This record gives sequence, structure tokens and C-alpha cells, in this order.
Amino acid sequence: MRIVFAGTPEFAARHLQALLDAGREVIAVYTQPDRPAGRGQKLMPSPVKQLALAHGIPVHQPQTLRDPAAQAELAALQPDLMVVVAYGLILPQAVLDIPRLGCINSHASLLPRWRGAAPIQRAVEAGDAESGVTVMQMEAGLDTGPMLLKVTTPIGAEDTGGTLHDRLAELGAAAVVEAVAGLEAGTLTGEKQDDSLACYAHKLSKDEARLDWTRPAVELERQIRALHPWPVCHSALAGEAIKVHAAQLAEGEGAPGTILAADRQGLRVACGEGALLLTRLQLPGGKPLAFADLFNSRREQFAPGLVFSA
Repeated sequence: MRIVFAGTPEFAARHLQALLDAGREVIAVYTQPDRPAGRGQKLMPSPVKQLALAHGIPVHQPQTLRDPAAQAELAALQPDLMVVVAYGLILPQAVLDIPRLGCINSHASLLPRWRGAAPIQRAVEAGDAESGVTVMQMEAGLDTGPMLLKVTTPIGAEDTGGTLHDRLAELGAAAVVEAVAGLEAGTLTGEKQDDSLACYAHKLSKDEARLDWTRPAVELERQIRALHPWPVCHSALAGEAIKVHAAQLAEGEGAPGTILAADRQGLRVACGEGALLLTRLQLPGGKPLAFADLFNSRREQFAPGLVFSA
């Protein structure tokens, strides 16, 4: 089967690697144009492009797939199937119609629960008990196509956006390999989604990483886990922006944002309901540290009674 793969980040690269490991013929890769990155803002190829080049697979990087020339280039490849994983470009109907078996997508959510750009983080933030990957047949709507295959995993009390991402990347990669085999054998049939159960997983932004201490501690704890390792939650104390990498629910009450206690176990801060024990922080210009390490040298900076600003 002649497969075209479309994807961009590391999550997608793991899917491409799984297809290659399974001996599948990937005739071309589509990925986002190189983006500037790092302090030097040099153009960097995506993880998918790097993997494709390492395996000698031709790479295409159109700015859009709405361009008739780009569509003609894809059609000339005569693909049987297009596998799409976190590509980042809209596939118009004209593109969806090109492969003989259409286009399938590995989406990091138990559809129709979370449609959109950030399903992993939104599941953690919402307190969902489980997540997973859905392989679906693509159609013109946003993550609305018939579901071909699902795999699930529980969301643990210590799961972050990062740990769940890594687990789903492995589960999704295996699911795509299985789905391709099922499509080839003609044994997969799509299940229609119930649109009434869908939520929209908005794209992550740095703005939402600010901690609002008037919210309940249980919500803030999930927010901190969901937005790690990016963009990482933060709050200001004495004019300094402090990033919060890890926290636990704790006992205590007081004005929201007030430091209730500080010791080697962590920094206890009052919330709108309950309190949080901040256990791993990052000061400006520094690296993430366990609070015990900060407490030894910066005890006065975290004195009880000081207040984090909203």
C-alpha cells in the first residue's frame, strides 16, 4: 500500500517511525515549513522532516493544501492512503478525495470528547478519568469523521500534559499501524460520532498559564499539571515571575495567594478553596528546583504572609 504521511511534531514522528518499523511503504512525507527556533532563530526542520530525511523519504512542505498546484503534486503520487497526525494544515475536500482509501487521522482524545488543537492538556485540566487515541476517517469537519479504532489509558493523579502526551504517542503509533492493516484487509468500519458529546480543545497559549489564586485549589492543581512542560504555570511574588512546575493539594485557608507556610516539604499557598503545596519552582533566570533547595537559600523570599499577585 502506497502511504503518504502528513505530520509535524514529535508526536507525529513516533507514528511515522512505527509505520516504517512495520515495513510500510511511505512514499512521501508532508510537514509544516521549517520554522525559526532557538536563540539564533535559525530555521529548524520539524521532527517528522528530520525522520523522513534520515530514511530517504521525499519531503513536501507546502504553505497550504488549498493551492491547486499542491493538490496536483499530491495526486501525482497516486497514494492509496494518507495518514495524518498533528499536521497543522487544513485538508480541503479535494485533498481528502485523492487517496484511494481516503485519509485517516490519529487524534489524541477519546472522540468525540475533545476535538481541536490541545486535547491532551484539556483532558488533564478538566479532570477526565481517562484519555486515549482515536483513529478516524477524515472528513471536512474538525475531528468529526467516523471512528475506526480507539485505544484508552487512565489519567493518573500525577499525570502531566507531558507524561500523557508521551503515553498517547506510543498508543497512537501502534493504533495507526493496526488501522492501516485493518483498512488493507477491509475489516474496519467507521462509527459515527455523537456531536452532542463534543468539547472544543482550544489551542494552548502563554496567557492562560497565569495562576488565579481565587480559583479552587483542585482546579489550579490540574492546571499546573496540564500546562507542563509548556507553557508552565506562573505567578508573581514581590515583582518576580515564578514558574510553578509541580504542586499538590494541601490543607489550609486564607486570603487567596497568601503564603501560609514554608518548609522543606514545599510552599503552602491559600486558594479560593483549599490550598496548594508548591513543590517545584523556577525563579527568573534559574532552572527548575525542588522547593527544599530554594528554601535553604531563599527562606526570607518565601516568608508566610507574603502574597502572590493575581
